[in-house]
Amino acid sequence: MQFLDDSLLPENQQPLVIQVAPYGPEFLPGDSDDIPVTMAEQVQKAVDCYNAGATVLHVHCREADGKGSKRLSMFNEMLDRLRTAVPKMVLQVGGSISFAPEGEGADAKWLNDDTRHMLAELTPKPDQVTIAINTNQMNICELLTADDVAGTSLADPAFQAAYSEMTIPSGPSFVAEHLKRLQANGIQPHFMLGDVGQLESVERLIRRGVYTGPLVLNWVAIGGGADGPNPRNVMEFINRCPENAVLTIESLMRHVLPLNTMAIAMGLHVRVGIEDNLWGRKGERMTSVQQVEQMARISRELYREVATGEQARQIYQIGTQYKSADETLARLGYAPNRRAGEHGERGEPLRRVA
Repeated sequence: MQFLDDSLLPENQQPLVIQVAPYGPEFLPGDSDDIPVTMAEQVQKAVDCYNAGATVLHVHCREADGKGSKRLSMFNEMLDRLRTAVPKMVLQVGGSISFAPEGEGADAKWLNDDTRHMLAELTPKPDQVTIAINTNQMNICELLTADDVAGTSLADPAFQAAYSEMTIPSGPSFVAEHLKRLQANGIQPHFMLGDVGQLESVERLIRRGVYTGPLVLNWVAIGGGADGPNPRNVMEFINRCPENAVLTIESLMRHVLPLNTMAIAMGLHVRVGIEDNLWGRKGERMTSVQQVEQMARISRELYREVATGEQARQIYQIGTQYKSADETLARLGYAPNRRAGEHGERGEPLRRVA
């Protein structure tokens, strides 16, 4: 991505797309009075976030007992209700779900990766499913302080130990098959990337024709196996993104606000919600809706418009797929693949004049 002399002027920037993750699957219902539990409460939370200015909803589900759901049928019900309640929102299902078998005798039909590939068979289908690239540590506790988790289950040493040892299982064979199934079902992969190395892996997938579509991604600055919330890290990631990527900044707890403020000023997009952050000022809780309202307010103070649902779909290019690796590279602004015998002065691929 490039910054020209006029890139920071709001009239030259896209409207701001606000992602919201209001379901907080790592927390228990008693951790916050902002955690919806019943299906009706979960749907209403989506409505409230949309009315506040969010146009992308990161979807998880809870069972009636407050535990995170792993039932495909519950996600189907949730998506069906959301399509009616917030028809203009981009529905993005969190790709960390491993569905559990339902019904007597079903266990033998479910293999390890197949429980995650079932995300491609949700009905009604979501607009997006998030996908991580490369098996990696995901220690969400590395950046957390005692103040961050005060009054929540994550203050429990046993919970902290478990979440500190989390990993993301996302090896090459899973990624290739998952991308194939998502694209076949018209679901856009939303790449969740923690560093430049993961972005390079996505570029290789594109160059080899494994993925052929818009590059819509989050830079996930949560530490513990991903980049930390350092402005130098975000600028390096931005520098390495192709010109036509759609980039959202995501971080953890009170790092969310300063990084998102920078993102708004630079023409990028933002993510908020209690899955990432519980706090406003130090020691003061902030709901998902309040976080969305804050982003909308900051953006409008900078004279940058907040995207409507229709604009968010256009910016994300929901429903768009390309025919080949060559077309994908050209659309995204990457240099083309090298042809046999083709080289430039320093060995780089030559750009052909149309």
